[in-house]
Amino acid sequence: MEENTLLTGTDTVESTNIPNIIDPHFWKSFNVGEYIPTIIESGIKLVVCVLVLYIGFKLIANFVDFLKRIFTKRQFDKTLTGFLTSIVSNILKILLILSMVTYLGIPTTSFVAILGAAGLSIGMALSGTLQNFAGGVMLLLFRPFKVEDFVEFAGYSGTVKEIQIFNTILHTPDNKTIIIPNSESSKSSIINYSANAMRRIDLVIGIGYDDDLKKAKSVLQDIVDTYEKIIDKKEATIALSNLGASSVDLAFRVWVKRDDYWDVRFELLEMIKERFDAEKISFPYPQRDIHVYNETA
Repeated sequence: MEENTLLTGTDTVESTNIPNIIDPHFWKSFNVGEYIPTIIESGIKLVVCVLVLYIGFKLIANFVDFLKRIFTKRQFDKTLTGFLTSIVSNILKILLILSMVTYLGIPTTSFVAILGAAGLSIGMALSGTLQNFAGGVMLLLFRPFKVEDFVEFAGYSGTVKEIQIFNTILHTPDNKTIIIPNSESSKSSIINYSANAMRRIDLVIGIGYDDDLKKAKSVLQDIVDTYEKIIDKKEATIALSNLGASSVDLAFRVWVKRDDYWDVRFELLEMIKERFDAEKISFPYPQRDIHVYNETA
């Protein structure tokens, strides 16, 4: 190919590789046949690259599933399992993409240099992602909760199903999936309802001012003594907590197993209602006394 000269201002840049497509002589001498082998070769490389990426991502997903099964079989920590498999998956995908970049003929040294030059801007753009990664590491180090714990943080509550590199996945009792960035764990308070083996049920039972206070307390005590799901019966609390505008409020607090919390709470409310009805102890409605004064002229 003839040597072409490109002029820019007063500078002259000579190139023997880049054709001058502005020059009319280039198009007169342009031969499509010369570029067909290059086009075919590039097309084949592109097709191979797409196929390798597709098959590679499938193999990586299968490998990660295999790791999960191995960890599960050996009863590995579920929290650490999700985090490690997520890291392995992302690293393998990055290596696969870099290998395909090299296969296409793009110099990886130049690629890395470009990434390095843009590192500051990328770091600022991905600052939230980096915070999420750091949050995931902190969750693994300090373990405020683990997989299968019922927790509340960042305004959401649910059962922890997976702790990934960047996110924590919760399942709510009504079967919704919530994905929370790990950085939120360091910004908000975390309530772990599964951390302890026992939980306390706190109820406020209101009775009328005309009802027998001692009788109501005796009924509640009898429920504590006879209901088998209440543990540490001596630690139960039955006490007058408030003289309200419409009712006398009794604090009723009992200890139960963590897994029995909601079942016992619902059963206690039903049991108290039935026993109080049988004993003619009322649950007063909100009421207000109205005094009418008849003023005469």
